Amino acid sequence: MAVYRDAKCKLCRREGAKLFLKGEKCYMEKCPFNKRPTPPGQHGAARKKVSEYGLQLREKQKTKRIYGVQEGQFRHYYEMADRMKGITGENMLSLLERRLDNVIFRMGIGASRTQARQLVNHSHFTVNGRTVNVPSYCVKAGDIIAVKENRKNNKFFEQIKTMKVANMPKWLEFDPEKLVGKVLALPTREDVDSQIAEHMIVELYSK
Repeated sequence: MAVYRDAKCKLCRREGAKLFLKGEKCYMEKCPFNKRPTPPGQHGAARKKVSEYGLQLREKQKTKRIYGVQEGQFRHYYEMADRMKGITGENMLSLLERRLDNVIFRMGIGASRTQARQLVNHSHFTVNGRTVNVPSYCVKAGDIIAVKENRKNNKFFEQIKTMKVANMPKWLEFDPEKLVGKVLALPTREDVDSQIAEHMIVELYSK
């Protein structure tokens, strides 16, 4: 699998929007995007006319980078959403939101999706009592997500116990003291706070 190892802030500059890939740093004034919002490279500041295809491609790339998935995975989510009942674009975003690494991030356990993915990879969590170390695991309504008992005294999770839960999506709940969360319902389009034009992605893939 291809791994992006360059500065993540360049991705925000390339997409012309904050993707919040660096956790707290993205909310600070020293965020590189605040200083240089133009695309990286020698000619990044030059204005270029973008075609309709180019706009659709950039929207797809932006969404991939927000959720940290590769092209093959992203295409798979689109195909799954296309087979589901309802609006394809909204179904696709719902599937992306239901990824375990995203759920950990939404609960406030990880400062970024990258950190949340690392925590999942290191087998810190159980889903319905079973250890899950696959970031792409798709949660369902009613699932109980908890930190493993033998990890709760870890220094990182000790800090989580004292945090205040803020901006918790209505489809999730999390008890910091017990380090246990629950999926109350499946996420809808209104629960996705990122500025994503999913219809453009559907148009791109349906050509």
